[in-house]
Amino acid sequence: MAPIDLGDSIPPNTAHAVSVSLPTWRANVGYEEGEQWVVGTMVTGYPRFFIHKAIQALSADILSKHGRPGQSAMLFPTRRTAQRCADFIRDKAEPSAVGDLSILRLVLDPAKEFAEPLRSLSPSICAVLFPQEIFPVAKQYWQHSGDGVSSRRAEFCHGLFRDGLLTLDDRSPSPRSWQQQKMRRGPKRYQRGASIDETKGSNGHTHGATNGRPSPPAEELADSLESSRFLEERYGRNLDVSLVENAKSAIRRRIAGVLTTDLDLASKSLPVMDSNARGVSNLQEHDIYLTPCGMNAIFVTHQALLKGRTPQKSINFGFPYVDTLKILQKFGPGAMFYGHGSSADLDDLEARLQAGEKFLALFCEFPGNPLLSCPDLARIRRLADTYDFAVVVDETVGNFVNVNVLPFADVVVSSLTKIFSGDCNVMGGSIILNPGGRYYGALKAAMADAYEETYWAEDVVFMERNSRDFVTRIDRINANAEVICSVLEAHDLVTKVYYPKYNDSRPNYEACRLPKGGYGGLLSCTLKTKAHAVAFYDALETAKGPSLGTNFTLTSPYVILAHYQELDWAASFGVDPNLLRISVGLEDDLGEIFARALRAAEAVQ
Repeated sequence: MAPIDLGDSIPPNTAHAVSVSLPTWRANVGYEEGEQWVVGTMVTGYPRFFIHKAIQALSADILSKHGRPGQSAMLFPTRRTAQRCADFIRDKAEPSAVGDLSILRLVLDPAKEFAEPLRSLSPSICAVLFPQEIFPVAKQYWQHSGDGVSSRRAEFCHGLFRDGLLTLDDRSPSPRSWQQQKMRRGPKRYQRGASIDETKGSNGHTHGATNGRPSPPAEELADSLESSRFLEERYGRNLDVSLVENAKSAIRRRIAGVLTTDLDLASKSLPVMDSNARGVSNLQEHDIYLTPCGMNAIFVTHQALLKGRTPQKSINFGFPYVDTLKILQKFGPGAMFYGHGSSADLDDLEARLQAGEKFLALFCEFPGNPLLSCPDLARIRRLADTYDFAVVVDETVGNFVNVNVLPFADVVVSSLTKIFSGDCNVMGGSIILNPGGRYYGALKAAMADAYEETYWAEDVVFMERNSRDFVTRIDRINANAEVICSVLEAHDLVTKVYYPKYNDSRPNYEACRLPKGGYGGLLSCTLKTKAHAVAFYDALETAKGPSLGTNFTLTSPYVILAHYQELDWAASFGVDPNLLRISVGLEDDLGEIFARALRAAEAVQ
C-alpha cells in the first residue's frame, strides 16, 4: 500500500472513512497528547472518538440559528436517544455546571410538499444543547453509547437544513421568517410562505385540510410538481428508498448465516430462513436487530437486560474493548471485572455465585481484543444456567464464518463496521437474541422499549453492498493471518504472538470453531524492547490507524490508542503497553512486508 499521510482518512479520499492515518509511533502518542501537529492535520477519525466534520458543521449551524452564546450541541437521530444523553449529562456533570440544557428536534417542514423518497427517509435530527464547559461529559455519552448520528445522516440533513426544509417540530415557521431566508437554490416555491393547513390529496392535488378553501391555481400546482422533482433530484442521491427494507433483510440474513450469495434486492421475495440457522432452532429474522454501530449493539443490549430483568451488577469477563466496561460501569448498578478471563477467574466467580451473589449478565468477547484469548463458553453457560444470569458474547473478532457462539449465548453482538463491511467506509452493528434462551421472552419485550431502528438508510445501502462477498473474503484473510504469524513466530526479536491458534485458550476456540472455520484475521505481537516495536511499526508498509477488520491490513500500537491514560492498569492484566495489533487484509505479499519491517527493527542498537 502506498504511504498515507498523517491525518488523512483511511481509505484515502473517502468522505465517510472509519479510520485515520497515524503512520508513526510518535504520531499515535501525539494524538493521545492532543498535540496540534497531529490533531490539526486530521481530516477524520474513528467516529465514536472523533466527531465527523459533517456532524460538526451541522451542529454549528443549528447552534447559530437556535442556540445561545456559550452553548455546544450533540446530535442524535431521535428524541429518545437525545433524552438519554441529556439524562447522562444531568447525572454525571456538576449540577452547577449543567445550566441551560435543552433538546431540539428538527423535522421536515410540515408546511411543504416533499417527494415520496424524501418523506420515506423520515430525516430528522435531535440536538442536545448544553454549556460548552460540560462538552467532555456529553462526549462520554457519544463515545460509550454509539447513539450519535452518522456522518451520512448529518450530511444529508445539513443540506435540508441549509435549504430551510428542516424546522422545529414544536412550532411552524412564520411567513415572515421564511421571507427573510435567502434561498439561493431550488424552485421559487421555497421563497414564499406556505400554510401548514395544506395537505396532499389522493389525486396528488393540494387541498385545504380544514377550511374548505378552493383548489389552488394552476401556477401553484405546477410549483408543487417542480418542488417534488427538485427535491428528488437534489436529495435522492440515486438512493432507491424502496430497496432499503430489502437491504436490511439481506444484512440480517447474512448475519444469520443463511444468505451467502448475491441477492436481487428488487425481488419481492427473499430466501426462506433456515430453521436451524446458527445452530439454534427457530431463529427468525425479527430476532436480529441492526444498530448504527457495534458499541450501540452492546449499549442497547445492556439497556434491554436492565429493563427485562431485575437490575443488578454485570460481569465483564476477559480484557475488554474499552467502552464495553465503561457501559457496564456508568449505565447501571456497575460491574464485576475479571480482566484475565482465566479458569481461575471462573473459579472465583463460581465461588461468589455459590455464596449467593447475583448478577444481571456476563459480557465477554470471543476472541478477546487485543490478546485474542477465548473464554470457556461451555463452562460459562453451565454457570449461567445454574445461577441465573444472561450471557452476552461479542463475536466481532471471531466472526460467524469461523465460529458459532450463539448456542452458548443469550445474546450475540457484533460490530458490522469491521470485517463484515471490510471497506472501512460505513458503521454498523447487530444484536441476535437466542430464541432458545431462558430470557428470550423478557428480552424480546424489553427490546420494544430499549431498541429504536435508527440505522440511516444510506448507511444500510453501503453496508449491504460491502457485505455481499463477506464469506469469500474470510478464507483469504484467515490464510494471510497465518502467513504473518509464521513470519513473526520465526523471528528472534518477537517475544510473543497472540493468535487463537497459538494461545493457551485454543481448546475454548476449538469448541466453537466451525468445520470450515479458520482462526480469524486479528493478531497481536510484542517485541523485545519498545525501541524495537517503534522501529518495526514505523517501517511497516501497511495502513496504520485505529479500527480493525478492513480488507487491507491495518496496524496500530493498540494499547497506546485505547489505554494511554491507564497503561499500568492494562499491564496488570498482561497487556504490554508496546503491543502491536495487526488486522489482516487481502494483500498478496504480506509475508515479505512484515519481514522487511522486522529487518528495520534489527537495526536498532
